[in-house]
Amino acid sequence: MRADARRNYDRILVAAGAAIAQHGAEASLEEIARHAGVGSATLHRHFPSRQALLEAVFRDRVETLCAKASELAADLDPGPALFTWLRAVGTHAASNRGLAASLMHGAYDGDPTLGATCHTMIVKAGGELLEHARQAHTIRPDVAIIDLLKLVSAISLATEQELGGAAEADRLLALAIDGVRPHEVPHAHSEQ
Repeated sequence: MRADARRNYDRILVAAGAAIAQHGAEASLEEIARHAGVGSATLHRHFPSRQALLEAVFRDRVETLCAKASELAADLDPGPALFTWLRAVGTHAASNRGLAASLMHGAYDGDPTLGATCHTMIVKAGGELLEHARQAHTIRPDVAIIDLLKLVSAISLATEQELGGAAEADRLLALAIDGVRPHEVPHAHSEQ
């Protein structure tokens, strides 16, 4: 892709991401093109359908989320790296506002492997963080990455329509994280 075409592609992705976060998956393609500073024809040259644009936004967000896992693993201790990443997963889920559901409904004319590929990428990235946290004894040994992702997803779903939903999601995630940390078992004192 030529440099100017790549810049247009990237600007469209950024504008589409912002529009989806604000208006959901049905965001106006004309508004996206306008915010990207390109014409409608340029948008459609890069993304021939709404489905293609939604898939590109979703894939880009997942790649960013997985890259964040690597950055956190390099910059933080294992427990904080995992827990910070789980908060990022929650933010990712909240910013998708109907994107995943829209992709599922339109899967027949899109990439049928997108969901599975993105799920595998997230599970792999989170699984590596979880393993480091497990080795550092900062998480209970019986916790699986799928457990954590389900918790984050459920919290995001439960709070997405609430006023102040992001703060509530963060509070609930903090409670869930506290629940998966190892807890000391009180020693039974025997009387003699």
